Amino acid sequence: MLLEVVVAPYFQTNCWIFAPKRNSECFIVDPGIANPNLMGAIKEVINRNNLKPIASLITHGHLDHTFSVVPFCSEYQIPALIHSIDRRLLLDPFRALQAGGMSAQIMSELGVTSFTEPQEVRELKDLESFEIAGFKIEVSHAPGHTAGSAMFNVDGAYLISGDVLFAGGIGRTDMPTGSAQEMRNSLRNKILPLDDELIVLPGHGPQTTIGRERRSNPYLQETFLNSKAIKGE
Repeated sequence: MLLEVVVAPYFQTNCWIFAPKRNSECFIVDPGIANPNLMGAIKEVINRNNLKPIASLITHGHLDHTFSVVPFCSEYQIPALIHSIDRRLLLDPFRALQAGGMSAQIMSELGVTSFTEPQEVRELKDLESFEIAGFKIEVSHAPGHTAGSAMFNVDGAYLISGDVLFAGGIGRTDMPTGSAQEMRNSLRNKILPLDDELIVLPGHGPQTTIGRERRSNPYLQETFLNSKAIKGE
């Protein structure tokens, strides 16, 4: 299997690239923010391995995970797949971002004032399964970071966790559509039941495993999961 990551210069978002081997179909995850976009870095990996992109998976609708999805999907005439709840953020990402925050400042610097969605968007739902490029993908709706945050289990071996779970941490819950209580529910009901051997590919930072996070991540411990969610957490 071929697995590579392109890290966007803004927010250091991981864009994962999956293919069964070189000279094959592939899919990517969460093409993030670069100037003018992340296409150059993604195409370097695709061309170097002679890959044929057939889809872009989006874990959630924050700009640092979606900024380059339109040019990418347009270049290869392929669909973007996103949970139905977060689809609206493709057209209006600031519905889930803080007014005047870092993303807004970056968009101002880049001269971006409006947004579109890819020509083809496929809405996903919880527990949906499908195949892309020979990989079996299962969708897990895991709200908390955003209302439509989703994780993707790939062949029972990898968990694309987006901003639900990081190595040693979790995504923030204090932005619009986020929920500290929903995040606790997602961690308990969607993360903890997973196998320890599952390799976690987060939206930011290094790879980890469910077992490692179960042992050492403070947000997966009962003291946190049983605590009362605090407003603005």
